Amino acid sequence: MAIRRWKDSCRCVGGSDLTVAFHGSLLRFRALESGGGTCCGIVAALETNLNKTIPALFTAGLTALVLTGCNSGSGSSQDSARGPQGPNILFVIMDDVGIDQMKVFGYGGTIGPDLPNINAVAHAGVRFRNTWSMPECSPGRAAFFVGRYPVRTGINQAIGPNDLATSQLSPYDMTTPKLLKKANYESAMFGKFHLAGPENNEAENATPSTLGWDRFYGWVGGLPGSIDTSAGGAAPTNSHMCGFIPGELAKGGARTGACYQPDNSCSVITRTSPDQDAAGLQCLASGGILVPDATCGIPPASLDFTRQNGYYVSPLVSIENGDVEVVPLTDARARGYRTTIETDAAIDWIKSRPSDRAWMATVSYSAAHTPWQQPPKKLLAGHVGPLDHLTCTDSTLDTRLIQDRMTEALDTEFGRLLVETGLAKRGQDGSLDYDPKATNTVIVIVGDNGSLAAAVKLPFDLTRAKGTAYQTGVWDPLIIAGPQVVQPDREVDHMVNTVDLFQFFGELAGLDVHKEVPRTVDSVGILPYLTDSGQGSLRTINFTMGGLNEQANGGRNGPCVISTACTVIPTSKSVCQDNQGVWWGAGHTDSSVLANPDGDGYLSCAAVNQARYKNGDSLLNLVPESSVAIRNDRYKLVRNSSEDYVPATDSFAMEIVDGLYEINQAAPTPLLDTADRDLLPGANAETLAVYNELRTKLEDILASEPECPGDGNMDGVVNGEDLGNWARIAHAWGMSSVYDFVTGEFRDGKTDNRDETIIQANLGKTCERTHAVY
Repeated sequence: MAIRRWKDSCRCVGGSDLTVAFHGSLLRFRALESGGGTCCGIVAALETNLNKTIPALFTAGLTALVLTGCNSGSGSSQDSARGPQGPNILFVIMDDVGIDQMKVFGYGGTIGPDLPNINAVAHAGVRFRNTWSMPECSPGRAAFFVGRYPVRTGINQAIGPNDLATSQLSPYDMTTPKLLKKANYESAMFGKFHLAGPENNEAENATPSTLGWDRFYGWVGGLPGSIDTSAGGAAPTNSHMCGFIPGELAKGGARTGACYQPDNSCSVITRTSPDQDAAGLQCLASGGILVPDATCGIPPASLDFTRQNGYYVSPLVSIENGDVEVVPLTDARARGYRTTIETDAAIDWIKSRPSDRAWMATVSYSAAHTPWQQPPKKLLAGHVGPLDHLTCTDSTLDTRLIQDRMTEALDTEFGRLLVETGLAKRGQDGSLDYDPKATNTVIVIVGDNGSLAAAVKLPFDLTRAKGTAYQTGVWDPLIIAGPQVVQPDREVDHMVNTVDLFQFFGELAGLDVHKEVPRTVDSVGILPYLTDSGQGSLRTINFTMGGLNEQANGGRNGPCVISTACTVIPTSKSVCQDNQGVWWGAGHTDSSVLANPDGDGYLSCAAVNQARYKNGDSLLNLVPESSVAIRNDRYKLVRNSSEDYVPATDSFAMEIVDGLYEINQAAPTPLLDTADRDLLPGANAETLAVYNELRTKLEDILASEPECPGDGNMDGVVNGEDLGNWARIAHAWGMSSVYDFVTGEFRDGKTDNRDETIIQANLGKTCERTHAVY
């Protein structure tokens, strides 16, 4: 159904139309801005079924609807009244790189990765040594970009293909790029998105655009695909665990071969020096597939350029000003090492920016998330030899070394990013020469959550890592440098949460975030830490939260068994296997999985434990389904919840366990929330008083976002605008959306008449705005 386009001279305050549906009729209104002020006029275009009339629409309370659309407060993207242009912002996200990996923070020891370029920026800025994110990537990244805890966004764990739109960033939320548009910023993101879509979202691959980014170049779904053990079809036996033909002959490798590209062009690649990457890895990094010990000719029929391959072949999405291009795997742009692709795209965009408009570039690196796969040697320090002798799945030592090298490769490309965009230069010895006052650009570097268990560096606790609210799972590096920093090369030990970055970005642009965003924001401003070296703590508490995302009809991720633990964190069978786990969910194929009556896998870790118990096997430890924590300056309360199997009654029961710990940031050996340091067993009166105070605040936060049935656009009122939004989505999409409300016990993943009934039943309801707890 086409809606008439209005003249370019008329534009809507807030940048969107209002569309209302009434018994099958669609009416669109546009608020008009004229002259120097804003005056709301009414222009309507009507497309109606033959048996509907305009008067019928007006009897539905049309006037109230129109008034709610005027003066929405969202502002113009070119608002020149906000004062001078703010600084440019380069925001760098590292994936699964917790503070335990960072020598510059005093941790990691001698075995941590070498990161000379990141270290140079850290020494020229401020190192925040007490920063929490969320336990997993999607809720952690949402925290950056909307300044709101998972209790408000509904994003509790990494977004998977079955997670509903209500566990993705809402198109109605105020994201960082939407916020910065109020100060005339351009915004771009390169690399991993993983905030919404492409599944269960009407915007599909366009979600970065609907959430406000002007430019996106990367991976909407976020995660790299599994490693292609057939090496592109060159090894039909699926024998190459790292996705390429290795250089060692003893491992079935080859020193030379024909490297075919998707366009059938070919070149012979030969490893001429032991210091070079294997010919197979050289070919893979160039976008090709190596046929070992062959010369160029007719490519074998077995070569398959449509297979994903970890960090080297990924389904790329390019968005420019709303135009979406899904780049096929056979396109050279989708082939090559991810970290380099991410960096190249950021360099190109930053260099093309006009000098008279501020920008924010988010370089959202995929590294060092699994699957762990060797980076090209050219991205590593000279003392590091080729890595093709390492295995990607069989050896814990090997995979840890690969993960370290992936982080080092990220650091190398980060340094190139700064040099090629003019934000830094190289010294005579090749080291990074970074002067934060040489450009009007603020650099922010952060991890999205703690380290994955298999990568954790001592003395941190690998049994309480990513996916939990313990220190190893949520304690992240945060570095900020720029001309605003006084007394650089210092540390801040005060509590910071990554939701605070949202307000920080607003502060840089001269915006009052809590006034600009018409809903609860959990951010605290952190700019004072840069401008005042004596700034006291701006938080009295810190908070983190992870749990289960919503799936249709109460579904959840299948169980994944890793060593002696069971978890529902992996979003699919392939992700489970990429993390060296055994999938016990639907479609399992591992012979170690016990048969069950349904024959199609187990629904939960509790069901896995039931099956193991009845088979005479030991029960597995459970990675918590929900893990939340709160702390003050000295103590931390962790609450874990999981459904588990109770052998005595042969039933399932929810188990909730609290723990209280004294923690600090001492380097190199901090006080951590390890199992042997729980203060609650045998607690005295003083300890119990601390526990009760933290518990009360924790429960206040968890209860601070009450349901508002019918309010899909998050404006705090259920009205005709919600009906209009529902109608558009229900008629054009019909599947999962933010207008899919709980009908019964769960959401059903559909936007239909049952959801309209909920809106109608709550018309006129106003939901109280809650207050954040700092």
